[in-house]
Amino acid sequence: MRPNRRAVVVATAAALLTPALPAAASPGARPDRPLRILLSNDDGHAAPGIRAVFDALTAAGHDVTIVAPAADQSGAGAKRTVEDGHLVRARQVSDRVWAVEGTPGDSVLFGLGRVFAGRKVDLVVSGANFGQNVGAVNNNSGTVGAAVTAIDMGVPAVAVSTQFDFADARNTIANMPATAAFTARLVDRLRRGARDGALLPAHSGISVNYPTRPDLAAPAGVALTRPTRETLFSVSYEPDGSGGYRMKPVIGADVAAERDSDWAALEAGKVSITPIDADWGASGSSFARTAARLRGLR
Repeated sequence: MRPNRRAVVVATAAALLTPALPAAASPGARPDRPLRILLSNDDGHAAPGIRAVFDALTAAGHDVTIVAPAADQSGAGAKRTVEDGHLVRARQVSDRVWAVEGTPGDSVLFGLGRVFAGRKVDLVVSGANFGQNVGAVNNNSGTVGAAVTAIDMGVPAVAVSTQFDFADARNTIANMPATAAFTARLVDRLRRGARDGALLPAHSGISVNYPTRPDLAAPAGVALTRPTRETLFSVSYEPDGSGGYRMKPVIGADVAAERDSDWAALEAGKVSITPIDADWGASGSSFARTAARLRGLR
């Protein structure tokens, strides 16, 4: 019987929350080898979050190259341009940094297809993003979109986000080195737990949300989560008198009923780790209930 891929992803993520054991010896498992990492984001190649992660992963001994948007592409989702003859403008800012005029997905495609052409990329890391990516926000997140692009191309990926502090945004930026340090520990754990050279199950990834809580000296723990299904925001539109409409978003959610969600973990001051893949298909009980309603359709 073919294994349930989602179950395998969850089991792998769950293993991250338990004490590490020495990796079993196998031809592909190399816990001692630095990883070749493509680092991207949606805030731009010079953003503080991506630079903090670059420094942390480089200090850990990994071979890291930034291939990220030339300018802020927040909210771009997984948009990518796949068109014969399309001209991609990209410049090499320095030995380890490329700036791509395009979306996060375009940047990952260019990184895999050009910057690393003919060379295996062990892992794509996206972030750290300026603000959390939880629940439905993932659907339009460029940070998660970059990770999904990598997963689509068969490369394991980790999306990393730092929770936004609505009281003082400076706390979010100040928290990015801690987010980066956690990311380095996570990557090391994946490397030490690799089996047959695979850091994660095929076509899968992880979304990390790191809490910003100035009242806590450190996160209250690490939680294996799923995306919240609460409505995180609503919008209203008011005419501006010129034929247009001004949007007013309202942010907020009731986390009381979703103790195992990414949003609830952040609200509790915990690091949220959510297994993800690039398959938008329903699974489990949702699949079964929908299939039952369609039974007998001709």
